Amino acid sequence: MSTRRARRKATTGSREPPVHRTTRASLETLRDRLLTVHQRMVEAETHVPLEGFGESRDSARNLLHYLALRGFDLREVQDQLADLGLSSLGRAEGHVLYNLETVLERLSEIGPRRAAQGYPRSDITPGRGRKLLDRNARRLLGPSPERATRIMVTLPTDAANDPEFLPDLLRAGTDVVRINCAHDSEVEWSRMAQNLRRARRQVGRACHLEMDLGGPRLRTGPLEAGPAVLRVRPARDAFGRSLGPGTLRLVPPSSPRVGFPDTLAVPGEWLRRRRARERLTLRDARGATRVLRVVSIEGDGVLVAAEKSTYLTNGVSLRGRSRQGRVDPLVLRGIAARAGRIRLSSGDWLRVTANSTPGWDRDPRRRGTRAMATIGVSHPDLLARIRIGDQIWFDGGRIGGVARRRSGSGFLVEIQHAPPEGTWLRSDQGINLPDTDLGLPSLLDEDRALLPFVVRHADLVGYSFVESADGIARLRGELVALGRPKMGIVLKIETRRAFERLPEILLGALQHGPAAVMVARGDLAVEVGFERLSEVQEEILWLSEAAHLPAIWATQVLEGLAKSGMPTRAEVTDAAMGERAECVMLNKGPYLIEAVRALDGIVRRMQAHQAKKSARLRLLHVAERFLSGASVGDPPANPVIPAGGGR
Repeated sequence: MSTRRARRKATTGSREPPVHRTTRASLETLRDRLLTVHQRMVEAETHVPLEGFGESRDSARNLLHYLALRGFDLREVQDQLADLGLSSLGRAEGHVLYNLETVLERLSEIGPRRAAQGYPRSDITPGRGRKLLDRNARRLLGPSPERATRIMVTLPTDAANDPEFLPDLLRAGTDVVRINCAHDSEVEWSRMAQNLRRARRQVGRACHLEMDLGGPRLRTGPLEAGPAVLRVRPARDAFGRSLGPGTLRLVPPSSPRVGFPDTLAVPGEWLRRRRARERLTLRDARGATRVLRVVSIEGDGVLVAAEKSTYLTNGVSLRGRSRQGRVDPLVLRGIAARAGRIRLSSGDWLRVTANSTPGWDRDPRRRGTRAMATIGVSHPDLLARIRIGDQIWFDGGRIGGVARRRSGSGFLVEIQHAPPEGTWLRSDQGINLPDTDLGLPSLLDEDRALLPFVVRHADLVGYSFVESADGIARLRGELVALGRPKMGIVLKIETRRAFERLPEILLGALQHGPAAVMVARGDLAVEVGFERLSEVQEEILWLSEAAHLPAIWATQVLEGLAKSGMPTRAEVTDAAMGERAECVMLNKGPYLIEAVRALDGIVRRMQAHQAKKSARLRLLHVAERFLSGASVGDPPANPVIPAGGGR
């Protein structure tokens, strides 16, 4: 044994370090594979003319580099790099070429020497990649002094009527508020914007306002309204025993609480004559004699309680007593009709028609045996595009079926996905058609009509159902014409086509920025399938970070807490995962402020544990499709994979 080899054995024992156990041939092969990937990255820059990206040129280059990287399956390569103690490229999204070149340099140092390859040194370092993403997040979503992940909240109508709602929301930790223009009207939106400006001054906290354009959302048409009845009933346990009286707030028409659940507007003069513990007698809608007891006087309103179930309808008379003992009656008016609804179960049939008049007819399969519901849609001209066999989903995927046959101006849907006991379908609920190319422009005339209002009041505009870079260019042109050329755009990725065209959309966003990306997981789950949602949302986060565009993690975050006051374990874990985005969005609910406080605490704790996360670099078909120039819907081409890469 040579003296040098004996010395090495004496100091290291019989086992050699991993680097020395790696053969020269395997190091050479590994380096060759990575050089092939590097070459593909540099070539990717020729796919798009980078001159038109302005200050976003480096971000566009980095996105192209990342798409080239993800055109390979590199999982085996990652394991080999990790065995050598090198970066596995799993956190390279924001600085991908720099990361790969650094790995190549380290391989040259520990492996067989080679002449310099002459590849260009990337100037997007890890630090610069983080700064670009942070800069864009600040521009779009505002400052975030307490945590890296902002909190966005969808505003309920309460924000227009209750001046104290928004200050409380900001104190809880809200950074961005969102108005969904598919609901309410300009009257409520103006009040919300005014209350937000007042809340910013009162609390001393920055908070941006985002307004969502409705976009080409297909919705269920009107249904025959239900009865105008308001039910006040006590809470009961599983054995039917009363747990406490039912309550109802009586408020004047000018009260900010008008429109709240369990609230009824009545004349203010009559309310001012009410006294605590007074008994209001009535004969309810069923003819039953009932008593509403005045529990308390709350400002300009009155809280009353019913020990027995009470059904109130227009024309019912409440009889109070004046201090002198005289009867003081009030005839109820203004109780709204309940929204119409259809109960559907798996196996039912539903007629979807261009005729917006709802109704019932007989099941065509078995004449005279059972009734079948009929419902219209918000864009009846689109029904001609639906093909037999296409999937159709209602209300965020709660009800699903398949178009089975044509029927007059519509078609018949066989319901295949619904709870066995049935569930209700109401009007104005979203419809998803993942198999159907609707051919709708993503910017409708109604959206253009809203834009002047949006640019006057909002910091950001939400672009619903974006599916192409051309759509982004058209919206940016509208904003330029309205005097807001640099207004931020939130790109809502909510359809299968948007996901499949994501590279094109992100490049369009960089060219026509500034922009952020919303992962609209509710619609996406329906469009791509619930079993695929986890991987799809990860890919959107990766590609957004590669473009240095802030991402918004949306839909059903802490929904149980916001709606019922009690979170589930699963949704707390889901909220913690949202820390990897630059913003997390909460939807409205009675316990919204409590949900904001909880999310603030979750995100603060999680950011001490992780920042983003490492990825396994399997091949991404969206990257492969973009680089090959294939159209959406084409089958993926066979990738060119370095030897041993696998798929």
